Amino acid sequence: MIIRKIKDFIMNVQQSVVKKSTRSELLLQEIEELIIDGKLEPGERLDETVLANKFGVSRTPVREAIRGLTAIGLVDNSGRQGAEVSQVSVSMLIEMFEVMAVFEGMCAQLAARRANQDEISEMYKTHQMLENIFENGDHKEFYNINLKFHDQLYSAAHTQFLAGQTLRLRRRLSPYRMKVTYQPGRMKSTLAEHLEILEAVNLGNSELAMNAARSHVRLIGSELEDFIASLPNTLRK
Repeated sequence: MIIRKIKDFIMNVQQSVVKKSTRSELLLQEIEELIIDGKLEPGERLDETVLANKFGVSRTPVREAIRGLTAIGLVDNSGRQGAEVSQVSVSMLIEMFEVMAVFEGMCAQLAARRANQDEISEMYKTHQMLENIFENGDHKEFYNINLKFHDQLYSAAHTQFLAGQTLRLRRRLSPYRMKVTYQPGRMKSTLAEHLEILEAVNLGNSELAMNAARSHVRLIGSELEDFIASLPNTLRK
């Protein structure tokens, strides 16, 4: 009887921990989406009480979610004012996009050497989905399916560390990559660039795949100027 009570107690504690973890993880995703969508702007303070009331939870999961967002780099919690949405200088952003381009290029290079036919077929299916969404003009859905395409590219590279680092940096850049997607004509260009990457991977041409993927992510020329113009004034000073 005593042993059974102990087991029941342990099970209840475990279930409580799982629920608590799930709640904070879901909350992290909710706040992250607000940051990516620009509803929480760089430099904006994250008040635990306000967020707790907004989502109908206690301050504990909010605090845990903010801690997770800080680890990602989307939130800065080092100042006297408490947690706030991270601000990044234009020069740092450009550097981060350059590094992202290198990571993407390496993933594409490896995918061209290692991807199997099933993986390539799935990427073509996702590309077709993007073409259909483009016709409907749904920017948000296009952005989400675009992420799927890149996830498939990382997976086709059959690498763990590189894919992990690429995903980490992509997540950090998410609020700004969304702005790039929303630039006029960007979705159409994305389709052409994806197809170039796909064809290179399908042909097994690793150098062509690498160069195509790097060009796809890099911000140069007028595209860079338009991106900078889309940033909040506080970041452009």
